[in-house]
Amino acid sequence: MFIDEAIIKVIAGNGGDGCTAFRREKYVAMGGPYGGNGGHGANIRFSVDTGLHTLIDLRYMKLIKGEKGANGLGKNQNGKGREDVIVKVPQGTVITDMDTGLIIADMKNVDDSVIVAQGGRGGRGNTAFKTQNNPCPTFSENGEPGEVKILKIELKLLADVGLVGLPSVGKSTFLS
Repeated sequence: MFIDEAIIKVIAGNGGDGCTAFRREKYVAMGGPYGGNGGHGANIRFSVDTGLHTLIDLRYMKLIKGEKGANGLGKNQNGKGREDVIVKVPQGTVITDMDTGLIIADMKNVDDSVIVAQGGRGGRGNTAFKTQNNPCPTFSENGEPGEVKILKIELKLLADVGLVGLPSVGKSTFLS
């Protein structure tokens, strides 16, 4: 079956939350803040695959969702950022945002790759807010949400062969 158009929803991953932690050890005076930052969420990336010739995979995949970044931990441990979600599309694909009507990408070259939805930035832990006036902050940031978009994916194709002739000479009969 040949499919040349699909409408999908993409949700990039949210950023991880920062951590509020404090250093409390027996022989360490004035321990202070000790919370790490959250990791970044997964981006949604479209990439050209020369082995594909149709959008049949995207026709039945209505939602593509990225993973959330890991939260920050104590001992100044930053959360893990997530890898991009890569969606393979054939060469000649046009990606359009349904809300704005803008063309995001025209994937006409073999090595084209584009991020269509940006993942959220991770929140900062309480160590990042330490200043001279506030040496022990008791707050941290939440991670930012990832982008949500509804996309229309279209496949542009050029015919390999054209059939030209006068009217009523049997072109349709020849094709059938």
